[in-house]
Amino acid sequence: MHFSNIGTIHSYSLFGESQHLPDVLHCETIAERSVLHDWELAPHRHTRLHQVLLITSGGGVAHLDGDRVALFAGALINVPQGHVHAFRFTQHTQGWVATLADELMAEIFVRVGDVRRDLARPAVAPAPPELRQAMGQVWQEFSGRAKARALVLRGLSATLLGWVARAIDAHGPGDAGAPESSLVQRLEALIEAHFLEHWQVADYARALSVSPTHLSRVARAATGVSAQRLIEARLMREARRNLAYTNLGVATIAYTLGYADPAYFTRAFTRDVGLSPRAFRAQVAAPAASHRPQQIATGRDASTTHNVAV
Repeated sequence: MHFSNIGTIHSYSLFGESQHLPDVLHCETIAERSVLHDWELAPHRHTRLHQVLLITSGGGVAHLDGDRVALFAGALINVPQGHVHAFRFTQHTQGWVATLADELMAEIFVRVGDVRRDLARPAVAPAPPELRQAMGQVWQEFSGRAKARALVLRGLSATLLGWVARAIDAHGPGDAGAPESSLVQRLEALIEAHFLEHWQVADYARALSVSPTHLSRVARAATGVSAQRLIEARLMREARRNLAYTNLGVATIAYTLGYADPAYFTRAFTRDVGLSPRAFRAQVAAPAASHRPQQIATGRDASTTHNVAV
């Protein structure tokens, strides 16, 4: 695979899009987006989204953080958030892409052992029949409008990720041991308890009786991101929730989250999300204002959307 004139690696919510999407799940066929780019998706990454691809027929080549991997019918591709990836599919390749936001991932990862370690690794592996069934159910539920759709999608997402973790572990177990996994679990519990106090990495390391360097190394190995990023992500996730689901003013939200200066909070949020707090709130509120279910742009054109449960 050769990509010419690649000056920068773009970060997208979905490929071809730059605006942040607050939705928790999106599912589409591989062909739906790939055919628009001549079956070739240039190197890019998703800063807050985790993707799972399943190829049912066809194949191609994937580049995952620099590694070139052949794709085949029945292949599972795990793409953790923040990892650079690119694809060249053979024409008429069939399958699905499920995209999960970090809010949903955070809910799923509560008290699930070292599963997160496996899912933090980009990988291509044979998909077991159970995973294929789960992905098909996700697609069917996402495409429909049945009763309790959002609840079913959340449950299916957890099931899908569980089968992905098993497939990755069976294909090539990771090298992070139980002590490291336990350390990350304790770190996440401390972040949940103290993120509003704006503890720094050194504070968490002190509480866990390890060095900041060791804590950051273990966090990156287990989750794919640094300890500092885990701390920042928890604050920003809370900020997005407050902006989406409350009527609190931006300044009030800033003080609630422990920021002494609302202007500093606005800068931090804008840097992390790519939108100001007010612009983010307006984006989330727009579908509700028109009395339609929340929607997610597919990148084909401004008028083509999919409804997404939140």
